[in-house]
Amino acid sequence: MSRPLIGITAYFEAARWSDWVREAVLSPPSYAKAVDRAGGAPVVLPPLGLHAIEDYVQGLRGLVLAGGVELAASTYGGEEDERVPEAQAHRDRFELALARAAVRADVPILAIARGMHVLNVAQGGTLIPWLPEVLDSERHGERASERTGEPGAAHTIQVSVSSKLGKAVGDRIEVTAPHHQSVRRLGSGLLAVAWAEDQIVEGIELQGHRFGVGVQWHPERGDGRLFDAFIEAAR
Repeated sequence: MSRPLIGITAYFEAARWSDWVREAVLSPPSYAKAVDRAGGAPVVLPPLGLHAIEDYVQGLRGLVLAGGVELAASTYGGEEDERVPEAQAHRDRFELALARAAVRADVPILAIARGMHVLNVAQGGTLIPWLPEVLDSERHGERASERTGEPGAAHTIQVSVSSKLGKAVGDRIEVTAPHHQSVRRLGSGLLAVAWAEDQIVEGIELQGHRFGVGVQWHPERGDGRLFDAFIEAAR
């Protein structure tokens, strides 16, 4: 059986190899490895511009909107917050356009962390720019322990059993998902399908779409069931 071609969004960063330091197209290998393990053929997509968007959508069988730095508040009509790291405007433009094109073409989408926010904003939704201020707590933003290297505190997510996400992972899943932003208003056609105990949205789905799922955590780092469901939809 042939492997479906799966695009993975990436970003430009300075990288070093040998004595060279140059701008490079970077993507954590965990995304490509997760796609490969699930039976897909991963392809990294550099955020060069909008001219190739339709070609990508026509050639790909699925799209992973990967994690990364937060979206600029201007993309959803919000006000910039100095506590939020500087946005990458070229990546915001590229990924929002790519997400909209993939939705129109009914290409399966798995949107992870920042990617979930991209999908929501692409559909006209908004974000909470600084979640700790809303909750008066850092519990969603706990970062990796310097001693153990663990990626933040684990917490349990409740998942709608009738959703594609629930059918893939069950009604409850324990995740580590440090984040300082979250969905505020859902975009057009999106439903919330997973929540933390404090009702912060941790999973969304695009209704009427072959597979349009966004999660706040990083399934590429562990449990492969969601990638299995995504690749199955991409076939």
